[in-house]
Amino acid sequence: MRRTERLFQIIQILRRNRRPVTARTLSDELETSVRTIYRDMAELLAQGVPIRGEAGTGYVLEPGFDMPPLMLTEDELEAAVLGARWVAARGDQTLARAALDLIAKLTTSVPLELQPIIVDAGLEPISFRNRLRDSADMSVVRQAIRTQSKLQLDYCDETQNVTQRTIWPFLIAYAEEVRLICAWCELRNDFRSFRTDRVRDVSLSSDRFRPRVLQLRRQWEAQRRACRAGEG
Repeated sequence: MRRTERLFQIIQILRRNRRPVTARTLSDELETSVRTIYRDMAELLAQGVPIRGEAGTGYVLEPGFDMPPLMLTEDELEAAVLGARWVAARGDQTLARAALDLIAKLTTSVPLELQPIIVDAGLEPISFRNRLRDSADMSVVRQAIRTQSKLQLDYCDETQNVTQRTIWPFLIAYAEEVRLICAWCELRNDFRSFRTDRVRDVSLSSDRFRPRVLQLRRQWEAQRRACRAGEG
C-alpha cells in the first residue's frame, strides 16, 4: 500500500471509531509496523488533520473534519451500492426511493472508470421468503427516532386484540421476513418490540422523551444480554 493510500485509510479508520484507536490496532489492520503508524500520524498532524491523542493511549479524529466525500475505493463503492439496493428492496417507500436516488447520485459523481462498478456491480440482495408489508407509515417512525418524539400506536397482537400504546422508539430492526419497532412502552413500563405489519395506526406526538436514543438502545441491549445469560 502506498503511503498516500495508507494516510487516507488511517483517517477512514478514525472516522468510523468513536473511541481512541491505538497505533497497534491501526498497524494490524493496515498490515504495517507501529513505527510506521507513528510516522504517518506525524505527517497527518503536519498536514493539519485534527487528530487528538498520542502513542500508547490512542488517536481520535476531532469532530468537524471533512474530506472529499467521493474518494471511494472499489470495495467501498460496491459496499455502498449493495447496501442501497438492500434498502431499496426492504425499506419503506420513502427510504427505498432515497436509496435509488443515492445510487443515481453516485453514478453521476464518481470518476468515469468507477461507474461500471455501480452499473454492474455483480452484487444483488435476494430473498426466498415473503416479506410482510408494513401496515403503517414507517417514515413517521424514523422521524420520531430522529427527533426523540413519542409515538401513539394502535397495535394488534397475535390474538387480534388491539391496544393503544405510547412508545419511545429508538430502533427499527430489519429481519428477513419482518421489521420490528424497538421501543420503551409506557403501557407495559418496559421495552417492547412491535411488528410493523401489526401496527394499525401510528401518529407523531408533540411530546418528547427525555432519555437519549443511544441511552435507550444501550439499556435495551443490556437487558437482552442479561436475558440470554439467564437462559444459558
